[in-house]
Amino acid sequence: MESDPTHSGYWLGVHHIELTIPPGAEDQVRAFYGDLLGMTEVDAPDSGAGGCHFRSGDLEFDFDVEVGARTPRRAHPGVLVPDIDALAVRLTAAGVAIAWDRKFPGYRRFYAHDPLGNRLEFLQPEPATAGSGSLVRAEALLAEVGRGA
Repeated sequence: MESDPTHSGYWLGVHHIELTIPPGAEDQVRAFYGDLLGMTEVDAPDSGAGGCHFRSGDLEFDFDVEVGARTPRRAHPGVLVPDIDALAVRLTAAGVAIAWDRKFPGYRRFYAHDPLGNRLEFLQPEPATAGSGSLVRAEALLAEVGRGA
């Protein structure tokens, strides 16, 4: 298959990402993914185990309850966003720590953690003409939030 340049593989895209949560954590998940990130809660298949599911565009995050669930240290979804600066400001204003990372050529990105400790990566393609000025915009917006603007 690799030798056939017309073959696009078997993937169409990602439908959902499943993360496990401990019993009783649904309210924290709803506050972060629904209220803060603006995802829409959707009906989850009735498994009888609890949990909640959220969707934004074509991507769904499924949070299923698992007794003894452990938060992965490095595993994480990488989510493309249309305005990484606005998201950085929104998360920071809500008290969520973000860590910018310049180690992915062609993308601006940062990492954050949800209230349960799940690591999240947010990415936006770097415009061809942007250069280093785009990080300056994000830092200026964050400074405005810090001043209460």
